[in-house]
Amino acid sequence: MFSRLKEEIRVVFERDPAARNTWEVITCYPGFHALLVHRLAHGLWGARLRWLGRLVSHLGRFLTGIEIHPGARIGRRFFIDHGMGVVIGETAEIGDDCTLYHGVTLGGTSWNKGKRHPTLGNGVVLGAGAKILGPITIGDGARVGSNAVVVKSVPPGATAIGIPARIVEKEAGDKTGFSAYAVGSDMNDPVARAIHELIDHSVSTDRRIEQILEQLERLGVNCGDAAKDDKFDGNYLNKIVD
Repeated sequence: MFSRLKEEIRVVFERDPAARNTWEVITCYPGFHALLVHRLAHGLWGARLRWLGRLVSHLGRFLTGIEIHPGARIGRRFFIDHGMGVVIGETAEIGDDCTLYHGVTLGGTSWNKGKRHPTLGNGVVLGAGAKILGPITIGDGARVGSNAVVVKSVPPGATAIGIPARIVEKEAGDKTGFSAYAVGSDMNDPVARAIHELIDHSVSTDRRIEQILEQLERLGVNCGDAAKDDKFDGNYLNKIVD
């Protein structure tokens, strides 16, 4: 029991550089308190003392601002940073070494009985405000960006961002490891990349058109104000995007 407690305290130091000493962690970290309360509530739930388990869970929510249903299954070395507004549903399953930031929801999308909440693999990081909804699976080592809404399973090692969440590419050779708030340098938004490519193509086309107009002017062809038209301005798409 005490070795498990030491393990949970050690995790706080590993993932929160603001933690200064053990006494501070024990007395001032709501994520740590919520986990201790859940261990007790989950034990009561497993012993079929369901009402008592719910009561203990409710008290934990009142004290920490973190709502964890006593039926949820949570692995070892679990860490909730800040914690306010975190909601974990009854049939949620969380693997080892997972990290959640404030405002995360592991919610259901159905009123039917049975499995209706997400399953997180080992080493998953969920950014602040992320919403993981339904009986989907977030694979080992996956990351979900802040405020993303995930309604489909995420493969192991992938990063999901956006509403609804989409998988973004990971640069080769990335060794960033743990990433605070599930945001890293490898999060290349495909929509933003497409817009930038479109702008680059437009600028290149505009330059070619300008060169053609200059040649026509030299040949004595009156092109009027075409060269000055805003649609031939290289900054046209930039103005639209801005």
